[in-house]
Amino acid sequence: MRFSPLTQITPANVGDLDSCAPAVMARMMVAVDLRAGKILWQSSVGTVEDRAPLGVALSFGTPLVNGVAITAGGLVFTGAMDAYLRAYDAKSGGELWQGRLPVPGVANPMTYLWKGEQYVAISAGGHSESGTTIGDSVVAFRLARPGEAPSLWSRTIDRPGGRFLGKVIALMLLMMLAASVFWRWRRHSRQGRTGLSGIPR
Repeated sequence: MRFSPLTQITPANVGDLDSCAPAVMARMMVAVDLRAGKILWQSSVGTVEDRAPLGVALSFGTPLVNGVAITAGGLVFTGAMDAYLRAYDAKSGGELWQGRLPVPGVANPMTYLWKGEQYVAISAGGHSESGTTIGDSVVAFRLARPGEAPSLWSRTIDRPGGRFLGKVIALMLLMMLAASVFWRWRRHSRQGRTGLSGIPR
């Protein structure tokens, strides 16, 4: 297979192609202006959350072997080797949203209308060759209605790094509970060694 360097793409040989075509390369999603022959933006896609110790979400990007879905409203959806479906701004490449999947969505997302509302769906099956968890789900998300804010769960726990944050908070609460139980036990045991008059037995 032969590839053409970006320097060989010119307005003369592109013709009527779309002016912006996101391409998937390694751990980056790249948008190329085919008429001008230049890269518009690059965004790393994915984190190492599902493979890192304790679920720390470092944004190194993950290998991309799937395509993208682009909406008329300027959103670019893609899955990755981590278990998230993501939406990007087609003009800037900025990540706008992530939706947690049961296993990695290494497939091309699709979008559809149902009862007047737009949805984006992806097959979340994992990738056996790369050692991810394997599954057999198809997951659909409804695009937000005008003025609708995301839930607290999706803004905190159900996002990259959120599970690590949840574990840290749970550990802190458990430690506080253990300290409280220990303090009550210690106070109770001191009272047991002291008589009613307060004089040690």
